[in-house]
Amino acid sequence: MTYSNVTRMRSFLILGFPGLSPQYYGPVSALLFFIYLVIALGNVFILAFVVYEKTLQKPTYLVFCHLALIDLTFGTVTLPKIISKYWFGDSVISFHGCFVQMFFLHYLGSVTSFILLVMALDRFVAICIPLRYPVLITNNIISVLCGFAWFIPVSLMVTTVYQALSLHYCKSNVIAQCFCDHISITSQACGDDVKIVAVTALCMAMFCLLLPLAFILFSYVSIIVVIMKMSNVAGRKKTLSTCTPQIFLTCLFYLPRCFVYVANTVGFTFSLDVRILLTLLYSLLPPAVNPIIYCFKTQDIKQTLMKKLKTVRIGVQIKLSV
Repeated sequence: MTYSNVTRMRSFLILGFPGLSPQYYGPVSALLFFIYLVIALGNVFILAFVVYEKTLQKPTYLVFCHLALIDLTFGTVTLPKIISKYWFGDSVISFHGCFVQMFFLHYLGSVTSFILLVMALDRFVAICIPLRYPVLITNNIISVLCGFAWFIPVSLMVTTVYQALSLHYCKSNVIAQCFCDHISITSQACGDDVKIVAVTALCMAMFCLLLPLAFILFSYVSIIVVIMKMSNVAGRKKTLSTCTPQIFLTCLFYLPRCFVYVANTVGFTFSLDVRILLTLLYSLLPPAVNPIIYCFKTQDIKQTLMKKLKTVRIGVQIKLSV
């Protein structure tokens, strides 16, 4: 059902994958539910493990905790609605509920960008000016910086949502996406203000994405230059390994987005199904994969986890022998 103007627009319909046959609704909903479980369990484990292990309560791992909290919240905000669409046939989301989801969708993405900036700053200081690291990077300083990362996008995203909310919606109420994002919602609006709102939202998005990215690139290029100047090969590998997880996390977040933006800029168009799938992949892949990167690419977490597993194994063997 579609509505003629904003006063009659009561709800939106989440389209999901338009080309998907009904016989695959069950498997797709099960897959999405499995992805949500992976995101939830993986990130809750990281949060609990760092909180429990006092030895891991260092600046680097506090940043990981903030990122894990973002990933957990993002999965909780985006996935339940699309799961319910394919599991229970419930594709309806309330008008204001759609805007609430849009706020958290873009807000959490912006916070992630600034958290990655803090992560890059941590590695930049640790490798480029290591003697100053204990003074410049402490738990308190990292907590303050992460607090700013959560705070800075708030006013920008509130403004973006308010402008979109003020538009007149006179087209279809079908959201051609798996969740409510700014482009999908405002494409159903009409009036002279639509273009202004779209340009304003784009400028804010570029500020939240490109400003941190500029410093992130500067940081990692500087780190690579410092590593390449090292004469000791073993020292190079060891130093590089301390920032490998951060580089992986940053690439997972930025590269797919940059690919989609560049493809659209050069005029390469995707079918609706492919576009929705790409958006879903670059939105959900990092939250699902990040905990694995923390565990297997971070030496302190990996070693602490292995010690715990060995302790549990020895304890079980002792009990069985008794």
